Amino acid sequence: MSASKEWQVSCRDIASRRRDMTVFVSQGHVVITVPPGEAAVLTPLEVGRLRAALRDAVVSASTTPEV
Repeated sequence: MSASKEWQVSCRDIASRRRDMTVFVSQGHVVITVPPGEAAVLTPLEVGRLRAALRDAVVSASTTPEV
């Protein structure tokens, strides 16, 4: 996976610890990983970053041939 097809979005878990969500493209699909066993709590700015990462991932996924 190339670095241009992976996006990091900062967030906090339910206990307010800093965490990261990762958005990436795998075989033409958009994949989101969140803190294990936790809820991701996002500020409005972080939601905007997640939205941008998802938009970029969708564009990338649509141009990636499925295997």
